Amino acid sequence: MSHRSCLVLLAALAASQVTQADALTAVQVLRQGGCGGLMPAAAPLHHNPLLDRAAERWASGLALSAAADGGGYPADATAGLRVSGPDDAIIKALRQSSCHTVTNHDWQEIGVYRRGSDNWLVLASRYTLPDPSQAPVLAARALQLVNQVRASGTRCGQRSFAPAPPVTLSMTLDSVALGHAADMAAHDYFEHQDLTGRSPAQRVQAVGYREKLVGENIAYGPKSIEEVVQGWLDSPGHCENIMDPRFAEMGVAYAPGQRSRRGLYWVQLLAAPRA
Repeated sequence: MSHRSCLVLLAALAASQVTQADALTAVQVLRQGGCGGLMPAAAPLHHNPLLDRAAERWASGLALSAAADGGGYPADATAGLRVSGPDDAIIKALRQSSCHTVTNHDWQEIGVYRRGSDNWLVLASRYTLPDPSQAPVLAARALQLVNQVRASGTRCGQRSFAPAPPVTLSMTLDSVALGHAADMAAHDYFEHQDLTGRSPAQRVQAVGYREKLVGENIAYGPKSIEEVVQGWLDSPGHCENIMDPRFAEMGVAYAPGQRSRRGLYWVQLLAAPRA
């Protein structure tokens, strides 16, 4: 997953020998004091050595996002601050130019690299995955969300859909959805056709499911089932799959990316079984 990042470059007028603790302390003081009362106070950040490594890599010339990835930190978002000078000048510079960044409540951890009087600070939020044990709860919530919109009817782009009968969960479709999500995650691709050339219908047939019609929605990135279902509903083609009254069963699953993409791969299968 390519995480969000932002950079702020600061230079204090005075330059003298500083320690790693000075720059860290400046950030912690500004967070706890709400940047001198200008912003809401924020909790102190945890100092993470992996982010020290990321800060060093950023100082060497790497882009901030690449520095965090290469440093082994699973970042969801990062911000970089470069500042020079003694402790009081650093605090003043940060307070004048970067209060919003420093006191952002989304940040959880911090790292710093010092070279001479220059400090490179990396603030980050960690990317966390859903608890795998919650998969059945997630599937039940997905079913609830899908059946709510089917019960009320909705508009998919330019097409209006009347209410449709509810769908039920299928463990078989769940299993096929998980297989495709895991395959995309393991091999870093994002397609309805898998690497063996099979379509969603062919994957369903391969496990002995007798179908008349199969539809598939996929997504990459959302962290919650609410977010992914809403994303499908906001996309006309995906929404039409969800609202198709011919579908009677559903399966849904996710798998975490294993390579450059750390986000979640989601798969929803909808099917009309043969009588």
